[in-house]
Amino acid sequence: MQFSDAEDALEDLPPSAKFIFKELTREGPMTLKGITETTLLGSRTARYGLEKLQEAELVESSPAIHDGRQTCYSIRARSMGDDRTGYPERLLVSPEAARDRLSEFETDDPEFRLVEVSSTYDEGHVPGAVELDPERDFSAGGGRTVPSAERLASILGERGITADSTVVLYSDGVNAFAAFVYWVLKHYRHRDVRLLDGGKRYWTANDYRTTKREPEVTPVEYDVQPRNDGIRAYRDDVQDALSTDVTLVDVRSPEEYRGETSVPARASGHIPRTVNVEWTSVVQESGRFEHREALEQPFVDAGVDEEDEIILYCNVGERSGLVWFALSELLGYPHVRNYDGSWTEWGNLVDAPVETPEQDRD
Repeated sequence: MQFSDAEDALEDLPPSAKFIFKELTREGPMTLKGITETTLLGSRTARYGLEKLQEAELVESSPAIHDGRQTCYSIRARSMGDDRTGYPERLLVSPEAARDRLSEFETDDPEFRLVEVSSTYDEGHVPGAVELDPERDFSAGGGRTVPSAERLASILGERGITADSTVVLYSDGVNAFAAFVYWVLKHYRHRDVRLLDGGKRYWTANDYRTTKREPEVTPVEYDVQPRNDGIRAYRDDVQDALSTDVTLVDVRSPEEYRGETSVPARASGHIPRTVNVEWTSVVQESGRFEHREALEQPFVDAGVDEEDEIILYCNVGERSGLVWFALSELLGYPHVRNYDGSWTEWGNLVDAPVETPEQDRD
């Protein structure tokens, strides 16, 4: 399936250009040195591929942030077909674009898979969507979990997804389940994964077509890539952050942050040095993501800078996965990690420091 003219333009380009384009899509902006190290292409071949991509207006260049003497190359956002919010469709697929391609969703083609991540799939889903169950496939011990490589390969392969598939995810609510799975797939370096903006809430509210019919899918082999721990924070990372300038963001509700509600842990409150930016601030009531300025403003107000090293958490890593998508993918913040252990892990540790607002003022 094609969401823009970018894929058509790539067809006429040499293999080096296609390879570089895929790596820039997966890894984000890189210098020529970074591209040669990642792709193992020679400098001359990499320069040729970049030249062809720039001629096709698929890639743009700018001075590298940390060294103005170097050039940084990135995907040209408008080449991917921005939606009304200004976000490229290589990340966020508009419901209107999906609605217009329902016949393509319903084909058994591993090149493209639409995936619903919810427990209400049997009640009706977008035609052509296959099911991932958040409780069965991504939960353990009362919280969200990142499947092992073997388990992920089984889950995805059974649903006709290969490592080269374009995967578009959506879920009920405001896409929190889907965003968590998006983050999991990026953790395992899946090249092309996107969210359906607005998810099931927007789709059904606008009376777009649904069905209870399950699509016929041919199982395939899924080749799992090495994990990218640059987007995941572990307990030790959070512990280390308490004595560094890493910015910790609690995305739960203010009541949870203050320790005024029940939580899946022995302790209530929050991790010390944490600022609170509620996860609902990144989405509109309709379920669609906020426009860029509205998306960023709550974080600016909380003193979060785009160049900060940022660790996000909630109770189980799901809501923080949605905020990770907003900051890392939509806004392009370069150093954002999701602590998927979140409060379920931290709040149950015997020796982990916990604070409430009263302690913050002491």
